[in-house]
Amino acid sequence: MESASQDINLNSPNKGLLSDAMTDVPVDSAASARTSAPEGLTLAEEEELRSELAKVEEEIGTLRQVLAAKERHCGELKRKLGLTPLDGLKQNLSKSWHDVQVSNAYKKTQETLSQAGQKTSAALSNVGSVISRKLGDMRNSATFKSFEDRVGTIKSRVVGSRENSTDGLHSPSGAGDKPPQDNAPF
Repeated sequence: MESASQDINLNSPNKGLLSDAMTDVPVDSAASARTSAPEGLTLAEEEELRSELAKVEEEIGTLRQVLAAKERHCGELKRKLGLTPLDGLKQNLSKSWHDVQVSNAYKKTQETLSQAGQKTSAALSNVGSVISRKLGDMRNSATFKSFEDRVGTIKSRVVGSRENSTDGLHSPSGAGDKPPQDNAPF
């Protein structure tokens, strides 16, 4: 039963280091461990504890073997079903995201950001209305009207001089031959 009690620890630093010939050599671990026996224990208590320790270590080894077999079986089932590690990752991320969304912290944050967004939207709407109103007031002011008239007059003179120069009948300066056209968009 000694071979059945061997620890198959896949994370062991000694994995694969011992040859088969060395595993047949008996080792008296109880005799070497007695030299460092703790004080206050009788020899019978120490033997009982060592026996229990050996049983627990054997159970741990058995459980590791069972776990490794179960993991292999799980992998085979997933492979047969066509499930990939990416599918598992997607499922885990989806579940985690759902857990975050139903958490109280997320709900409070979402509510706060929603309120802040509504207030910001209202404030920007008010700013837009004020700017629009101020531009309308400015356009209706006497100064803007005077500026608009001057730009319209200059434009009509430039456009008029181009039309006159293409006709060939008038002078290139277009001074006074035709009344200026008012094509101003204002």
